[in-house]
Amino acid sequence: MGMNTSARPAAPRKRRAGRPSGDDQDLRAHLLGVATTQFSRMGIAATSLRMIAGEANVTPAMLHYYFGDKPRLVQAVIDEQLLPALMPLRAQMKRAGSDPAVLIEAFVSGIAGVMSSHPWLPTLWVREVLCEGGELREVLFDQVVPGLPQWLAQCFAAAQADGRLNADLDPRLLVVSLVGLTLFPAAGAPIWRRAFGAEGLGPEVMLKHTLALLDRGVGTATSGEAA
Repeated sequence: MGMNTSARPAAPRKRRAGRPSGDDQDLRAHLLGVATTQFSRMGIAATSLRMIAGEANVTPAMLHYYFGDKPRLVQAVIDEQLLPALMPLRAQMKRAGSDPAVLIEAFVSGIAGVMSSHPWLPTLWVREVLCEGGELREVLFDQVVPGLPQWLAQCFAAAQADGRLNADLDPRLLVVSLVGLTLFPAAGAPIWRRAFGAEGLGPEVMLKHTLALLDRGVGTATSGEAA
């Protein structure tokens, strides 16, 4: 019996959204990076797949090919960008021990390292965590740093009870201050660099300044202390 040459070839299977293999990984990683940057600049709600595709110089169909719809793209940003960026900080803090000075330095240095490797983080944090209605606020509490602020405050409170931390400080607000001295200056960098003509003030300078401020304050003696 002869072969039926008129038979149609099998239709190719549709690819499911998710992580590809081989050379597709590079393009997928590029698209994910562009999406993350756009989310940080414009906000997740205000950023469409068409905007991301235009920035990446691909068609919207290409984004659908790799990620499916927008909710799955946002979840990919969380799983493959946000969580890997911040989870090492949690482990670093746990290794730092209970000494308040060491904990403070570990937090500030850790955040500085994260921001240096992931410059999109500060603005994404402000837009999607701090602002009301931000789409990543619950993700922060449930996945990124569950219990970390409370744990830090407890460590500071214990150090305060032992006389190793300024008694006038509120341990909870000390955690807030650490965030304020790290993420906020980075998020506002375009403004203050323009105001002071300070394009040369990079992450290393900011890290040194912040640690000096926390360690020694502004160093102004009162009239009663002057000899």
